[in-house]
Amino acid sequence: MNTPGMPTRPEILADEELLVIREASALLGKSLDQRFVIREILHLLSELLGLNRGRVAMPDADGTLCIAYAYGLSPEEIKSGRYQVGEGVTGRVMASGQMAIIQDVDAEPGFVFRAVERDRLPEGTVSFIALPIEQGGQVLGVLGVHRLRDRPRPLARDLHILKIATTLIAQAIRLNRLIQERTARLESENRELKQALNKDLGTLSSFGIVGESMPLRRALKQIEQVAQTDATVLLLGDSGTGKELFARALHLSSARRDSPFIKVNCGAIPENLFESELFGYEKGAFTGATSSRAGYFEQANGGSLFLDEIGDMPLAMQVKLLRVLQESTIQRVGARKETRIDVRIVAATNQDLQLLVSQGKFRLDLFYRVNVIPVRLPTLQERPEDIRHLVRYYLNQINQSYQRNVSISAEALERLAAYDWPGNVRQLRNVLERLALLAESRLIGAAEVNAVVASESQNEAAVRPPPAPLSPPHMPPPSALRAYLPVQLDEREHIVQALVHSHGNKSRAAQNLGLTLRQLNYRIQRLGIPPNC
Repeated sequence: MNTPGMPTRPEILADEELLVIREASALLGKSLDQRFVIREILHLLSELLGLNRGRVAMPDADGTLCIAYAYGLSPEEIKSGRYQVGEGVTGRVMASGQMAIIQDVDAEPGFVFRAVERDRLPEGTVSFIALPIEQGGQVLGVLGVHRLRDRPRPLARDLHILKIATTLIAQAIRLNRLIQERTARLESENRELKQALNKDLGTLSSFGIVGESMPLRRALKQIEQVAQTDATVLLLGDSGTGKELFARALHLSSARRDSPFIKVNCGAIPENLFESELFGYEKGAFTGATSSRAGYFEQANGGSLFLDEIGDMPLAMQVKLLRVLQESTIQRVGARKETRIDVRIVAATNQDLQLLVSQGKFRLDLFYRVNVIPVRLPTLQERPEDIRHLVRYYLNQINQSYQRNVSISAEALERLAAYDWPGNVRQLRNVLERLALLAESRLIGAAEVNAVVASESQNEAAVRPPPAPLSPPHMPPPSALRAYLPVQLDEREHIVQALVHSHGNKSRAAQNLGLTLRQLNYRIQRLGIPPNC
């Protein structure tokens, strides 16, 4: 008999069921952790409805059903809960996709007590209910619970809640798989992006190596071919051609990219300090050595050591460097033992090392050691088509560095492109920096370029040796840097005649016209003069 005002038994059951459904559904919105969500659903079934020892069995990689999630089972019981498809009640439900209700586990021959032994279950009649967890017509796993047969709750109501629980569990599994697939796809895209970036690092202008000319491409191609090896590379080129940029690009394109890149200017180290600077020293090795210090070789260990202007290295140090290259060991000044190192050597010079060898200023055996992969860097005069790219690139850099907003007119750009650059890229950048900082407006015009070019010409003339006294009268004195000479349409006939008289020899034609070879090539290109005239 019900007390007035008190809820009836059906009302209590309905409230319990609604609470389980509400709390279980809320779990899906609270967490994306599949393990947490499913375990908490099993917890709710046990604590609120008395459906105990809940477990979710799912197939592993080889198809064996294993308990993946559980509440009320010990780690040993979870580990023991393994079934072949079709084996025991759990295996049969997985194979058939049909719910199984075992009214009395003791009276069921097919109940194997695999996870929970009989003596660990309550006395009396114990039931077992197993339901398939389905998604899109596919059986993902099996939900199993123990139920005391003498419970006051009707079996039909428990089955109703368990079916809702399997739907929520299937949804949790589906969401987790979608997240895993999306994460795997993002990780794959990230790996591909990193690979593309790493590939781009070794091939494009990521290191300030700007241009598309064939001489530049050839040099970059050689760098790419040897980047993944430990071969010693010798960079050859005039001052200002970007030897350090190429050395750094080589390092960052190699497997050593995450290790140090150490630059040493061999022309800037006093001869008496060479050994201690390169190899380091121990405390007390000489007066003033109050502590030990690692040299450049040790600092670059695992990475790359860039020996710039190696032709300026003293002969005594050349012997020691040769030994380091042969033995891969160094010995600090004042040390008694050697230290093994792993360093890739990149050397550079603007001198003719073979000429230095013939003069006795550079060791032949060291020359062979550093000249394994010689890479010649082109001068700016050899790649005039890159000047426009370089101007835009460096102007952008200068604007960012000095918070400027300067651009360059088309005419000014053409005049820079038609100019000889004996100082190569370094000189071009310095000129652009001067133009940008001294510009009175946001647009650099031709007049500003002419003024800076004239200043550069005067500086070159001041440091240039006097011309040879026996120069032919029709040939102007040689100039490493000549003032800008605009291209005129009426020059075409003069250039064609000069080429005809020199039988196509451009160098001789340029001399007769009072131009550099660089300026002549530019005019031939601009005026559309055929190469075979």
